[in-house]
Amino acid sequence: MNVNEAVARILKLEGVEWISCFPSNLLIEAVANEGIRTIMFRHERGAIMAADGFSRMNDREKFGVVITQGGPGSENSMGGIAQAFGDNIPILYLPGGPALNQYAVRPNFSPVRTFQTVSKYGEVIVQADQVASVMRRAFHNLRNGRPGPVIVEIPSDVSGHEVPEAALNYNPPKRAPQSPAPSDIKDAVNLLLNANKPVIWSGMGVLMSKASPDLQELAELTEIPVYSTMPGKSSFDDRHPLALGAGSSATSLPARTWLRESDVLFAVGSSMTRTSYGQPIPSGKVIIHNTESIEDLNKDFSVDVGIPGDAKLTLQAMIEEVKAQIGESGRRDQTKVAAEIAKLKEAWMADWTQILNSDETPINTYRVIGELERNLDKVNSIVTHDAGAPRDTIMPFYTSTVPHSYIGWGKTTHLGYGIPLMIGAKLANPDKFCLNFMGDGAFGMSGLDIETSVRESAPLKPSVHSPRFRRAASSTPAPRPSWGGCVARRSAGSTPASRSAPRIGSSRPVDRRPYRSRLKASGSDGAHSAPAPSCHARASGTCRSVSSHRDAASA
Repeated sequence: MNVNEAVARILKLEGVEWISCFPSNLLIEAVANEGIRTIMFRHERGAIMAADGFSRMNDREKFGVVITQGGPGSENSMGGIAQAFGDNIPILYLPGGPALNQYAVRPNFSPVRTFQTVSKYGEVIVQADQVASVMRRAFHNLRNGRPGPVIVEIPSDVSGHEVPEAALNYNPPKRAPQSPAPSDIKDAVNLLLNANKPVIWSGMGVLMSKASPDLQELAELTEIPVYSTMPGKSSFDDRHPLALGAGSSATSLPARTWLRESDVLFAVGSSMTRTSYGQPIPSGKVIIHNTESIEDLNKDFSVDVGIPGDAKLTLQAMIEEVKAQIGESGRRDQTKVAAEIAKLKEAWMADWTQILNSDETPINTYRVIGELERNLDKVNSIVTHDAGAPRDTIMPFYTSTVPHSYIGWGKTTHLGYGIPLMIGAKLANPDKFCLNFMGDGAFGMSGLDIETSVRESAPLKPSVHSPRFRRAASSTPAPRPSWGGCVARRSAGSTPASRSAPRIGSSRPVDRRPYRSRLKASGSDGAHSAPAPSCHARASGTCRSVSSHRDAASA
């Protein structure tokens, strides 16, 4: 058995069912020979993004795995790796590498060496008898500590070397979640219970540790409202009376109000990384910070109580401490917090309902979002956004329900991430309806991977046709183009969020001029075809891309 065959055998032992790839790399053949499904993407970046989507849905129980050739194949992978690193997503990347006798000779490209700044861990297999130990360290790093991409580079000559039988012994490493210190838990609970206006900041770590039920119990016990970060959206049910909503650089009025006025902020399962694609945290707050990575504590914010540890174990410990201090029932229904949130939501939606229901022609982006909100089966769907305006327009309005019903992404924000990301999510959940809200710039970056979704027909259902309306003068339906399992929609007359509406949650009045007047004022004549929004809530299994006019230039 050679190195490639040994790596493939270990992937099989780890329960890997499929890999994304782009040729040529003999490891792909070895993996296929082990009965692992190989899915070819149109570009290496797309293969990485699909692995990312799969990992996001599996909470560190299963991982997206990617195989590419060395040299240009690994060079093309940089964007996907960097995005996964920015969002703390555990994926395993297995690129080829130059022969050892040419390893340090320019311009030969070493993925492990080059990607050090955008990967959690990387190692090169330089001897055949290293395979089991290198792969053990790789999967240990995927399961433990701060999540992120792990890279195992296999030099072209080493890949064919025979592995000694004695070196083939492999036992999958287990996850070892860290428990918080009791003293930290006591200090944190004391601060929360004595705060005037506390708030919980929920990150993606809540999702990855399957801690949403625990988060809800803590919020209800203490009557503390919950704000979800963009990666943490769906960690707390947006329908809950204590939900403030989620945010990118745009968010809801309740969220913005509570983040501004709160005196104590408890961040759970979050890196609390400063980013222009997230909500700012005003100064002067007492901060309690739970994160799996101790390196994140005091990184961007001065922390009053740091709680390194698994989010679920942390929340469970806090629940027990709250009950110990104020009783089994806590403060359930003893405050007016839910009523205050409801009042803010009512005022906010009063400003936005007209736009979300608008029958203007050409159709505006917010009407599309409104139709999704009204018609989509949110429990049995997975929704994501792409970069730019689509992210900031849909984020505050779409109601996420159960965990992973929405995939929020983007501390770095690559155009075109949404289509392959959703393919990966679909592979993880074949029975779910998958929708990506995207712009035309994003579609241009990854539209070819619609062919991938069609070719790999097992996880995606056949095409869904729905009406397409001509612009202004005619209401005659016209068929819209379809591509097998994915359907692209373009609301071509839409304008970016930055021009059509104020930042969500701001106090600037809503521009209620007719839509064509707003277009004219912005320098556009609005002369576009205008497809009508459509959402087939019961067309389960279809991966659909809905596109806004264009992505923000800053993305």
